Formats: sequence, C-alpha cells, structure tokens
Amino acid sequence: MSDKRLDISVVVPLYNEQESLSELTSWIDRVAIENNLSYEIIMVDDGSTDDSWDVVEQLKEQFPAIKGIRFARNYGKSAALYCGFEAAEGEVVFTMDADLQDSPDEIPEMRRMILEEGYDLVSGWKKKRYDPAGKRLPSKFFNMTARIVSGIKLHDFNCGLKAYRRRVIKSIEVYGEMHRYIPILAKHAGFKRIGEKVVQHQERKYGVSKFGMERMVKGYLDLITVSFMSHFGRSPMYFFGSLGTIMFLIGGFTTVWVIALKLYKQALGLPLRAVTDQPLFFVAIVTVILGAQLFLAGFLGELINRRSSDRNSYLIDKRIK
Repeated sequence: MSDKRLDISVVVPLYNEQESLSELTSWIDRVAIENNLSYEIIMVDDGSTDDSWDVVEQLKEQFPAIKGIRFARNYGKSAALYCGFEAAEGEVVFTMDADLQDSPDEIPEMRRMILEEGYDLVSGWKKKRYDPAGKRLPSKFFNMTARIVSGIKLHDFNCGLKAYRRRVIKSIEVYGEMHRYIPILAKHAGFKRIGEKVVQHQERKYGVSKFGMERMVKGYLDLITVSFMSHFGRSPMYFFGSLGTIMFLIGGFTTVWVIALKLYKQALGLPLRAVTDQPLFFVAIVTVILGAQLFLAGFLGELINRRSSDRNSYLIDKRIK
C-alpha cells in the first residue's frame, strides 16, 4: 500500500443482512468511482446467524477494497463500530447501516463538509423517514432528550449515516449502546465542530428491523452514563464528594439541633421526648452515614481513576518541537 492515505473509509456494521450486502457494495463502489475517491469498505459482521459472512468473503474477490471483521457472537453495534474505527485508514470515515436505508450518494457532500467547511463530524438527519410510527415517535422523544442533556443541536442522534474526520474516531471509545451518542463523546473529547445534513432515507428492502423497545431503555441508561462521564468521569470526587459533604452537614446539624433542643427543654423543665423517640433523629443519622459513604465513594473513585489510566487521553491540537 502506498503512503498516500485513502480518501474515505466506510464502516458497515451488519447483522443478518445477507440480501443487501452485494447491492450496498456496488452502490458505494459506483459513488467512489464517479467522484474519483480511493476507498475501503470495512464490513463488521456482528455474529450473524445467516450467510452474511459468506457473502462478505465472496464480495472480497470482486471488490479488493473490502475488509471484513467477524465476531464470534453478537456484541452489539457499538462494538462493531469500535473495531471498524480501529481498522479505518481513510482521511474521512463514514458509517452507514447495511440495510440499504442509508444512501451512499450522500458521501461526496458530507465529505466536502468535513474537508472544506471544517466540520469534525457531520451527522445525517432523516427528515423524512419510512420507519413505522412505533419507531419514529420514541425516536423523536429520545432525540429531544439527548439535545437537552448534551446541548448539541442535532435532530437525529441515532442516524447510522455519519461522516468523521479521521482523528475523531481515533480519539473516542465506543461501548455499550454509545453509538447513539458519538457526537456527545466527540464533543467531550474536544471536537466541537459538529454539523448536520438532511439525508435521503430509503424504505427497508430486505430483512426485518432489529429495533426493539429494549434499545430505548438501554439508550436512556447510556445517556445518563455518558452525561455523567462527560462531566465527572475524570473527577468523580466533584460529584460524590460534594453530594456527600452536603448530606453529612445537613444530617450533622440536624442531629445536633435535635439533641440541643432536648437539653434546652430539659434545663427549663419543659415537656420533652426522648431523642430516640423522634423519627427526625434517625433520618438525620442515616443522612450522616449516607453522606460519609458518598464522600468515600468519590475518594475511592479518584484513586481508581488515577491508577487505572495508562495514559492521559487529552486532545492536543498543536505541538511545537
């Protein structure tokens, strides 16, 4: 291989999509040739149970630009993207689904936005969708929540068609169901030039959708995770320590107040209740204990965080030597 970097890499995670792979590959190849782009297609078989991998091997004979990765079992889309990103060598890296609902014809314009307009990431927006209402409505609510939490003004976080500057995908780690939140991960890594392009959405031609309601649950749990990690991932003490200190002080002052009030009434000979007969006393004690535990959790989190990091993953924009 020459020293010249490929113009584009197209990462295609797939699961039981044997019918569409040949058509998708020919489509990408046609677009690349028409636009004089050197390319590679990285197909990541996420543990398919049909003949998808056999199709990939056959396509490799016809299209040398194809690379294939096959998982022993189904790990999920994030794992497929992670391995695809590791293997990508193109100047601009694209992701698209294997079901032919994403159009490769969008590649040249999205690449231009990266190279000429200076975007680090361009996300597709399926403004007109052909998915059933049971998929569209939860997706709209999900995207609204993600916009509010992240501050990134994208209409379609979960669109499979995205374009990235190469160093973006080499600077982030995708796991769990985090493929939905790659724009948030990129922003947290220091890549703030995030754009959006309205893209053509196709009706599913083969197979069935892999969408299920359990993905929405996992998606929201991962949204909480990525939001927390973005703010407190490097310094968990800021969250747990602050919350623990507040709870400890509130519980401590309440305990002192309950005891002092009893002593005051006792000194004046006023009617009083035993401290242990007052529910507020036990609430205060529990608050003190929880506060101390949260503080210790933050402290231990800091120790683990600093010892487990082999390197500091800071994005260095420029360097003088």
